[in-house]
Amino acid sequence: MKSVAILGAGESGVGAALLAKKHGLDVYISDSGSIAEHYKKELIELHIPFGEGGHDFEKVLVTEVVVKSPGVPEHAPVLRMLKEKGRKVISEIEFGHLFFSGLTIAVTGSNGKTTTSGLLYHILKNAGLNVALGGNYGKSYARILAEDKPDIMVLEISSFQLDDIDTFKPNIALLLNITPDHLDRYDYKMENYVHSKFRIAMNQTASDHFIFNGDDPEIMAVMKGFVGIQHQISITRDDYINGIASKEGSNNFKINIKGTHNLFNARCAVEACRIVGLTESDIASGLKSVVNFPHRLESCGEINGVEFINDSKATNVNSVFYALEAMTKPVIWIAGGTDKGNDYSELYPLMENRVKALICLGIDNEKLKQSFRNRIPIIVETTKVSDAVKTGLELATSGDVVLLSPACASFDLFKNYMDRGEQFKKEVSNAKSVIQHSTQ
Repeated sequence: MKSVAILGAGESGVGAALLAKKHGLDVYISDSGSIAEHYKKELIELHIPFGEGGHDFEKVLVTEVVVKSPGVPEHAPVLRMLKEKGRKVISEIEFGHLFFSGLTIAVTGSNGKTTTSGLLYHILKNAGLNVALGGNYGKSYARILAEDKPDIMVLEISSFQLDDIDTFKPNIALLLNITPDHLDRYDYKMENYVHSKFRIAMNQTASDHFIFNGDDPEIMAVMKGFVGIQHQISITRDDYINGIASKEGSNNFKINIKGTHNLFNARCAVEACRIVGLTESDIASGLKSVVNFPHRLESCGEINGVEFINDSKATNVNSVFYALEAMTKPVIWIAGGTDKGNDYSELYPLMENRVKALICLGIDNEKLKQSFRNRIPIIVETTKVSDAVKTGLELATSGDVVLLSPACASFDLFKNYMDRGEQFKKEVSNAKSVIQHSTQ
C-alpha cells in the first residue's frame, strides 16, 4: 500500500490520516461538509492535503485504498461511485489493525460497551500494564497508534465500524448484548443489525477468545459457527444480591459504579482480565477504585435535595430501561433527540410510581409525547438545556432525581452525546450557583 484516501474528517478520519502519514503513505482526506478548525489545524501543520464541502472524486479514485469514517452513510454518492468502480473501502478500525501487532481486546454491544471498555482499561492500567483505550469513544484507534505504542489495545467498537472490516481480528472479543438500535441504518431489519454485531468475531481463530452474553436470545440464536474459545457469561440472582464472586472464594469483588446492569458489564471485564493473566488481587484493586464514567449515570450533584444525573450516553431505549431501573427515587425524566426507530413500550412497566414528569428535549418530540401521553402525568417540551434543568428543578421536590437519559441520538441539537452531557452538567452547575448566591 502506497496511497490512501480518507472519507470523513472527524476524529476517526483525521486519526487515520495521521497514521498514514506516520507510515509514509500518500494521503488525502475529504469531507462532504466543513472540517472543524482544530482538525484542520492538525492537517495543515502536518502538510496533509484535504478537501471539504464535497468530495473530489478524481483525487479519491487515484488512491489504492479508501478508508471510510463510521459516520459516512452507506448511501453517500461517493461510496456508490467507489463500489461501481470496484474500489476497496475499509473502516478506520480495519486500517489501524494493519499497523498493530499487540494484544487487541474489542468490545461491542447495543448497550454497556463504553462502560465495559472503560472498566477493562482502568483495571489493566491499574495493574501496571501498557494499555490504551480508544475506538468509538475518545481517541480513534488510528490516532492512538500514530501517537503511541501500547502493548494492549482496548477498543470500543460500534456496528458502523464493524460494517467495513475485512481482516480485523481481536484476540479477545466481547459481545455484551443485542437490542434494537440504529435500525434506520439497517433497513429496519433486526437480522441485519445482529449480523453486523457478530462481525466482531468473524475472523477469530481457535486460539482467540469470545466472551458473550448467555442470557441474550439474539446472541444465543446465532452462536453456532464461531471458532474462538467461548466464554458464556450469565448473571445469576446471587450475583445481583452478593456481587461478583472472586476465584478466591472468601470475598466478592466490590464495584462502585451505579446500576445493576453494570454487574454484567463488570463480570465480562473480569473474564477478559483473567484471560490476559491478571491476578484476582489485581482485578479486585481495579474494580474497587473505579467510579461512574462521564455521561453514564454520572451524578452532577444536588440542588435543594434534588439529585441531577447525566446519562447522556443512553441513546437507545434499552439503555434508558437500565437507567430508570437503577433509580430508587421519583424521577423527572429528560429525554428526546433524533429518533432511531424507537419502540418505547419496553419502558411502560417502569413508568407507574417512578416517573413524575417527562421533559422532551428535542426538535421533534411528537413520538415521545404520543408514546407517554397516557402514562406520565406531566409532559413539557423545550429545545434548550437550560430550560430543561430549570423545569426539572421546578417540577421536582426534595428527594427526587432529575435524570437526563435521552433514548435518542443527539444530532438535532448537539454535536454528539458528550456535548449534550457537558451542557447539562454546566447548566446544573449554573443553577446551583444561582441558588447558592440568592440564599447568601
